[in-house]
Amino acid sequence: MLEIERKFLVKTEAFKPEAFSQSEIKQGYLNSNPERSVRIRIRENTGYLTIKGKSDESGTTRFEWEKKIDKKEAEALLKLCEPGVISKIRYEVKVDEHVYEVDEFFDENAGLVLAEIELNTADENFIKPDWLGVEVTGNVRYYNSQLSKNPFTLWKEN
Repeated sequence: MLEIERKFLVKTEAFKPEAFSQSEIKQGYLNSNPERSVRIRIRENTGYLTIKGKSDESGTTRFEWEKKIDKKEAEALLKLCEPGVISKIRYEVKVDEHVYEVDEFFDENAGLVLAEIELNTADENFIKPDWLGVEVTGNVRYYNSQLSKNPFTLWKEN
């Protein structure tokens, strides 16, 4: 139940033709506290309830618990979420032995594209494709729970 991942900005759309799948995601937060977040997600026709704990100092590792729930239940729970529901398309791209999940955001987070890679250990080696940009692992403002409250399009340095 520990999630170990690294997160990067994406600098080009070169990942799109490499993707072996893509799906629409809509998600909101019942609780977006950095100590523990509770997320409701609808990915295509499936709902998910996810609880995440606080990240370690490096931002790579944290507790994650997830359960599938009925789509109608997820839709009802989304109505109870904090303001700032996130819409995105997730592309899955296999690079060597790993799969990058690349999220292209819409609405108030339009223009932001992030890639995450899940690892077995925090110091595991992995290939960084050319379309990968600056690493933002541990930068809380790039957490989806924070993007729901402080959207990318409102950042002054955009």
